[in-house]
Amino acid sequence: MLIVTADEIPGKRITKVLGMVRGNTIRARHIGRDIMASLRNITGGEIVEYTKMIAESREQALDRMVAEAEARGANAIVALRFTTASMMENAAELLAYGTAVVVEDDA
Repeated sequence: MLIVTADEIPGKRITKVLGMVRGNTIRARHIGRDIMASLRNITGGEIVEYTKMIAESREQALDRMVAEAEARGANAIVALRFTTASMMENAAELLAYGTAVVVEDDA
């Protein structure tokens, strides 16, 4: 599955637009990660526990979006975007969305 943030894919022609597809996940913080993050906040540096959690969330949202696109018969997604929203204290949603399309090689 080709996935791009652009509206077009160089060397490809969009032959069919199948509509918006999305995938999301909602994650809550973990007390163990919070303790480690607090310690890193004091000493400085990257908070790797949260970096890992966000990366896992992003991949899960992408996987769900791709599954929806494949179910519609798409072979590409254009105009990919990510957004986040706070759902409640200590929990956030990560949403991936884009437009499912069918592309073929430009002649």
